[in-house]
Amino acid sequence: MIFPLPRSVRILGIAALAACAGLMPAAAADGPKLLGAYRDWSAYETGSGDARVCYVLSQPKSISPKHVNRDPIFFLVSDWPVRKAKGEPEVVPGYPYKEDSKVYAQVGSDKITFFTQNDGSDGNAWVETRPDEVKLVAAMRRGSQMTVTGTSTRGTLTRDVYSLIGVSAALDKINKACGM
Repeated sequence: MIFPLPRSVRILGIAALAACAGLMPAAAADGPKLLGAYRDWSAYETGSGDARVCYVLSQPKSISPKHVNRDPIFFLVSDWPVRKAKGEPEVVPGYPYKEDSKVYAQVGSDKITFFTQNDGSDGNAWVETRPDEVKLVAAMRRGSQMTVTGTSTRGTLTRDVYSLIGVSAALDKINKACGM
């Protein structure tokens, strides 16, 4: 079974990325520890003991449509040592998804399906099956870009393009940090 990254961890990760990007004071991002920045991806660790989680995240290099109001957009891959769960991808689209819609991530010819779940005005998507998680992370390691498409509650189809430069080094860092 796939378990989503808790909202509190996602928010801390987003705050940490914003602090690293100079968008907010570093003191506001005390929670996660930056393990390293690897070109277009950053690696973090948060929590301790059974609550420890390591994750990488990035923001898209291009979004479409450009002039749609969205909260910050991220793609994450998390390691959960206590659950022995390695490489769990998640999409944070910056809007709530259309109910029962699917999200797709494509790297080269590999296209992976995600299920969606909204938490109030926040949308999230996770890979439907463990074999597809493994397939997507492997494709990300060998690819150069990834396109994520989804549909908002308003019916807007979005297309976010992520650079995969640095993702392998960032994933290696979290795998080592969390002993995965």
